[in-house]
Amino acid sequence: MAISRTRRQVRLSRSLGIALTPKAQKYFEKRPYGPGEHGRARKRSESDYAVRLKEKQRLRAQYGIRESQLRRAFEQARKEPGLTGESLVEMLECRLDALVLRSGIARTIAQARQAVVHRHILVDGKLVDRPSFKVKPGQVIQVKPRSQTMVPFQIAATGEHQKVLPDVPGYLDVQIEKLRVELVRAPKREEVPVTCDVQLVVEFYSR
Repeated sequence: MAISRTRRQVRLSRSLGIALTPKAQKYFEKRPYGPGEHGRARKRSESDYAVRLKEKQRLRAQYGIRESQLRRAFEQARKEPGLTGESLVEMLECRLDALVLRSGIARTIAQARQAVVHRHILVDGKLVDRPSFKVKPGQVIQVKPRSQTMVPFQIAATGEHQKVLPDVPGYLDVQIEKLRVELVRAPKREEVPVTCDVQLVVEFYSR
């Protein structure tokens, strides 16, 4: 099952043109073109719709969320002051699973979601098992004390995951050896390590 999941992530990474996991990055560097026998072939120019659809799929894949979740987040972002696309990414970045990933407690977004769903994560000392939980500035995320002895979290505490992930963004205060992270302020779009032209996503949903 793990092998199958890895293959799916690699194929999706090659299809979308971005590496979704550290392992997919290695495969993507070797084969930086689409999957399948025609992956190397010159592609026809894509329609405006196809370009916007692909950008939306990129954003979805990087946060590992369903279409309904992304659309709901977009509708909420439209009500926020400022640019809708930037608000959308900033909102998604405050998800609990996203912050568990950014901190280096998890290596992939799927692993971060699993840690939350399996009830290993505390927010301000209280157990939270919803990956979509919106973390607010000042709140502290920590691995449950009983879970810290588990091998995956012991590996994370050495900083091993941080070596293959983007640098910890400035809106987080991470004490990885304690498996503790605080959201010190709201994220800004330019700080969020997500590859996406958010304006194309806005245009996709506004059509």
